[in-house]
Amino acid sequence: MTPERDNPYNEIEMPLLSHLVELRTRLLKAVITILVLFASMIYFANDIYLILVKPLMAQLPEGSEMVATGLIDPFFTPFKLTLVLSFFLAIPVILHQLWSFMSPGLYQNERRFAVPILFSSIILFYFGIVFCYYAVFPLMFQFFPSVIPEGIRYIPDMTNSLNVMLKLFFAFGLAFEVPIITMVAVWSGMTTVEKLKEHRAYIIVGAFIIAMLLTPPDMISQTLLAVPMWILFELGLIFSAWFEPTRDDTSISTPQ
Repeated sequence: MTPERDNPYNEIEMPLLSHLVELRTRLLKAVITILVLFASMIYFANDIYLILVKPLMAQLPEGSEMVATGLIDPFFTPFKLTLVLSFFLAIPVILHQLWSFMSPGLYQNERRFAVPILFSSIILFYFGIVFCYYAVFPLMFQFFPSVIPEGIRYIPDMTNSLNVMLKLFFAFGLAFEVPIITMVAVWSGMTTVEKLKEHRAYIIVGAFIIAMLLTPPDMISQTLLAVPMWILFELGLIFSAWFEPTRDDTSISTPQ
């Protein structure tokens, strides 16, 4: 008797191995996409950085300027920004590869909702970043110089400024996913629209707590994150009412 027939787990191991190979291929395609985007933009790294900090530099007091306090900051900071930007731009490809890997295991009704949810989540993530850059940054960077104690010179560091901006980009990008999270929670049967409405006050408080943790310690940026999260939650409730599953939708028979 051959070893293959003696091993009762071959039928399980081979499909698992195939899935792991496919997952490796999908991850490799995503990484290659990021590297290609990075290689195409690295030459313009300094220009990209200047575009990013434009809202900050526009609000600097007269006579102030940004500085680089680290030895390798003038090189490493634009390099880091370009790498992160490459990841941001590659998000559609990354999610597409993830979707291609997961979709064969989904039911037909799950696929019907997954595609618009995936597309909407990408759009909302980018919209959150755009909102942060054009609405939050100008107000926030105008506020910081106005509260400087007398005798203190305001000279932002280029690396620290980048870290704050990237943190806010992630925060607003993820915060704008609130409608998607709300709809998925309702559609999956984890909760209902009525229960979410009953706990609206707690959710609003939670939005301000999350904003406090994700943003710098100033009321402007915290409010500009918490209020859109609240509004997006209300939009999520509206759309969830349209897509709330019925008993027939949630009852999925076990495959024979």
